[in-house]
Amino acid sequence: MSQPIQLIVGLGNPGEKYAKTRHNAGAWFVEALVKLTSSILRPEAKFHGSCASLAVDQFKCYALIPTTFMNRSGLGVRAMAQFYNLPPEAILIVHDEIDLPPGVARLKFDGGSGGHNGLKDIIEQLQTKQFHRLRIGVGHPGHSDDVADYVLSAPSKSDRQLIDSALERSQTVLPLILEGAIQKAMQQLHSE
Repeated sequence: MSQPIQLIVGLGNPGEKYAKTRHNAGAWFVEALVKLTSSILRPEAKFHGSCASLAVDQFKCYALIPTTFMNRSGLGVRAMAQFYNLPPEAILIVHDEIDLPPGVARLKFDGGSGGHNGLKDIIEQLQTKQFHRLRIGVGHPGHSDDVADYVLSAPSKSDRQLIDSALERSQTVLPLILEGAIQKAMQQLHSE
């Protein structure tokens, strides 16, 4: 058993312009989770984002969607971690992952940013890489020069359906994640 997750952060960029873009896959996860648990996201300036308190099965946790741009995501994560005295190992960052195809979701602990600006800032703000990630596959544009435009555009209808199905499968293992049974959650999620 590892540390139970107490904070789930869904990465994205703020505003209507970005709401439907691949880079907001993490925010989509938290939005769906908030809806599923009949919670309410409320803007909270001191946390640089919109927050909610969730109950999933018998587990309680906080949720955050930073309202800063992606490259400043760490501000809200650090502020919440400090305020609630949460160790980095109790944090799950949900983000888009270009190295995975649409429809695939993978759990991971530790590691670099993989060039993801949101993760880069979180690592910098927390001064550690020791936190959990839920990587939501959005596919790769084929060439590294095209990545920025690709993640800041909306997926095709079929890709969005695949991404949504990966988000739903990820929600089914959430009770295991919140309990700290990360290995079990990985086995279940990665075998689908």
